[in-house]
Amino acid sequence: MKITLRAMHEDEFEAYKEYFIGDYAQEIMDNYGHSNLVAIKMAKEAINASFPNGISSDNSSLLSIDLIENSPQENELTDVNIVERAQLAGYLWRIINEKDNSCFISDFYILPSMRSKGLGKLAILELEKELKVAGLQQIKLRVAYQNVRATQLYKALGFNITGINMSKLLT
Repeated sequence: MKITLRAMHEDEFEAYKEYFIGDYAQEIMDNYGHSNLVAIKMAKEAINASFPNGISSDNSSLLSIDLIENSPQENELTDVNIVERAQLAGYLWRIINEKDNSCFISDFYILPSMRSKGLGKLAILELEKELKVAGLQQIKLRVAYQNVRATQLYKALGFNITGINMSKLLT
C-alpha cells in the first residue's frame, strides 16, 4: 500500500469545497456555538477568501491524497504485468511559511470509506518526506479538541500540543 500527494486537479476543487464547507461549518458550530446558517456562511467565506481565484493560490496548496494499489493484469500472451491504480483517499491543504521554514496544515481529511486503513498516517509521513526534501523544519496544525481520532493520530506521529484555543460567545 502506497500513498502519493499530488496537486489537486481543477475538476476536484468543487467536491473539495463542498466537503470543506460542511465539515468546517460543523466545527464552527461545535467549537464556537454559532447557528448552522452563520457557520455555513463563515465556512464559505473562509474557503473563498483563501482561494479567490479558484484552486490556485499564492501561499496555499491543495493536495489530493491518492492510494496507489498494485494489481496484476494479464495480457493476451498470459504475461502478468503489475498495474498501478490510483484511488482518491482524501485531501490535504498546506500552507508553506518560508520565513520560519514551516508548513501549516490547514485541513487534512481522509474519506470515510478509506479510514481505519492507516492512510492518514501514511499521508502525513509522505508530507514529512516532501517537506524535509524542501528544507522545511516544522509542521504545525490546529485540531479541534473533540476530534479525538485526529489528536491520537498526530500524537502517534510525534506531534506535541503547543497550546489550547478557547472562546466564549457573548449573548
